[in-house]
Amino acid sequence: MPSVYKNANAQRNVRRWCLERIEAWEVEHVRTEVTTSAGSTSVLGAGPSDDGAPGIVLVPGTNMNAALCLSVAGTLAARRRTIVLDVPGQPGLSSGGRPVHGRMGWYGKWLGEVLEQVAPGPVVVVGHSLGGAIALSCGSERIAGRVLLSTAGLARARVSPALLAATVPWLARPSLSRAAGLLRHMAAPDRSLPPELAEWMALVARECRSSLAPAPLPRTVVERRRSVPCLVATGRHDAFFPPPALSAAVRERLGTECRVIEGAGHLLLDEEPAAVAALVHALHAVVTGRDGSSPSSDAVG
Repeated sequence: MPSVYKNANAQRNVRRWCLERIEAWEVEHVRTEVTTSAGSTSVLGAGPSDDGAPGIVLVPGTNMNAALCLSVAGTLAARRRTIVLDVPGQPGLSSGGRPVHGRMGWYGKWLGEVLEQVAPGPVVVVGHSLGGAIALSCGSERIAGRVLLSTAGLARARVSPALLAATVPWLARPSLSRAAGLLRHMAAPDRSLPPELAEWMALVARECRSSLAPAPLPRTVVERRRSVPCLVATGRHDAFFPPPALSAAVRERLGTECRVIEGAGHLLLDEEPAAVAALVHALHAVVTGRDGSSPSSDAVG
């Protein structure tokens, strides 16, 4: 099984960067690792202990991990027990191997295995980009609701000539400036981003083999997910999953509406962590019946 890392030293460099970020996080937290069929999985937990209500499990997207999600994780954990997973086959603290074929079925099985080990009861799974496709691929009965942010798995990712022109030099000649240039295409115009994000993306280009967004999931898989409450959102300026294309796919395939977050691009977790948290807590209220509605797949649109 091929690895996301170019060599063993590359994996050590990535792990060191992630561990230093997590160890410096001011929010009280616990990091553990669990064993799955996809290898070791890093699990970062924070927030109040279980009170019987569903917890929150965050699944980051391509090239992202818990160390890059600390801002939104802290916002979510202020109200609800929150777990952030490092996805196997992506740069981070989990196993680096990923399959050549059958990737989304492999990821769906992996998420189900992790939930059995880290979630004492129902959870709301929050997936960003690739993480959204993974959330849709998983049919675990532990999943009481899904929040899909700039999600893959429903429509094909779009890559404009300008985005491609920024991606090629980032991969071929990694540098801080080229990483920052790529991120400018991924975020909303004139949006400021955390400086460590460019540092991270430069590290990824030097040490890792980046993967492409998955193709849309089979219709039969998506239809089976419609029985669970789902909320979908994308940024107004999302370069990969722009609102018109994603909204049409969400309406057709999930039977709900896609919300649009103004002033944001593809990097919703970094650009609008408070808005993301508001969406997650809104779906959480639906799942628990605390908003006065009954939990159903069309309760959130």
